[in-house]
Amino acid sequence: MNKHYYITTPIYYINDVPHIGHAYTTIAADIMARFKRICEYDVFFLTGTDEHGQKVEKAAQMQGIHPRELADRTVHRFIDLWNTLNISNTGFIRTTEERHRKVVQHIFEKAFERGDIYLGSYEDWYCVPCESYFTELQLKNGVHCPDCHRPTEKLKEESYFFKLSNYEDRLLKLLERQKDFILPEIRFNEVASFIKGGLRDLSVSRTSFTWGIPVSMNTNHVVYVWFDALANYISGIGFLEDDDLFNTFWPCDAHLIGKDILRFHAVYWPSFLISVGIPVPKHIFAHGWWTIEGQKMSNHLEMSSILMRLLNNTALTSSVFFFSGRCLSVLMEIFQKMLYYIVSTGILPMTLEIS
Repeated sequence: MNKHYYITTPIYYINDVPHIGHAYTTIAADIMARFKRICEYDVFFLTGTDEHGQKVEKAAQMQGIHPRELADRTVHRFIDLWNTLNISNTGFIRTTEERHRKVVQHIFEKAFERGDIYLGSYEDWYCVPCESYFTELQLKNGVHCPDCHRPTEKLKEESYFFKLSNYEDRLLKLLERQKDFILPEIRFNEVASFIKGGLRDLSVSRTSFTWGIPVSMNTNHVVYVWFDALANYISGIGFLEDDDLFNTFWPCDAHLIGKDILRFHAVYWPSFLISVGIPVPKHIFAHGWWTIEGQKMSNHLEMSSILMRLLNNTALTSSVFFFSGRCLSVLMEIFQKMLYYIVSTGILPMTLEIS
């Protein structure tokens, strides 16, 4: 067998409740992995959990425990769900693993040595749930996050920055020569427009909390959660540990993600990789959101409730077909009727779709 295929899901926040969105992405990746195996590819299918960051630290503080203890307690919610759904992942990566820490510190140091990371200070509006900074002009109603619409907070701190502004031309050239780098086309166009609008240097460290991977040359800082999390795609397939495995499967054939995290994967991630001399992935596919009557489902407990009711009230195969076949109008009609009996009357409207 000399054909190889590497597919990934995002890694999921461990303080999140597993929900219908997590299941959809992971089942879609599983279907592709199984199809490629049928076509006699040697497949590596990676998923995992994101266990660092301010919101994990805050959640642990509220429970009076160490963040690592919180991670160890909650990671099994995802592992157990994938077992229940018979997900055929090859690997599972946790960002608290030692193999991952080594990779994150390595690429941070390399980017610093090449002059792409420098020390400065940062002041802007920060959204804890999204782990993202925004300018005042980007905020909704002067204070709310433009992505999740939750309140932001003004932060000023010393920070290391990645020279993202130096990568505008290189990213646009990447998009020009690799038209299928981002799929579908509407997402490709969104990213191209975002880059053409100008890129600001990116804050890649924090001093306002401590739960993260320390910056090796300055341990008062921890690595920004997205710089940390994105590195899972190489730490999970042997980078720095197993050269044969890494060279067999990298570059990744497909990062499968939700459209809300497209910017991190299609702008930040290839820039980090180019900086340290690692080839960029072949494809990034960003699917839509689960919506109810045209509105994004943002209540994770609600989304988790729908998932659990599907699993508890239908055969496993039926649940998988619900996720994989929802684009077929006939199957949608069938499963919308099924949802009517699963979801309590009056709790949710019954128009459930992907957009």
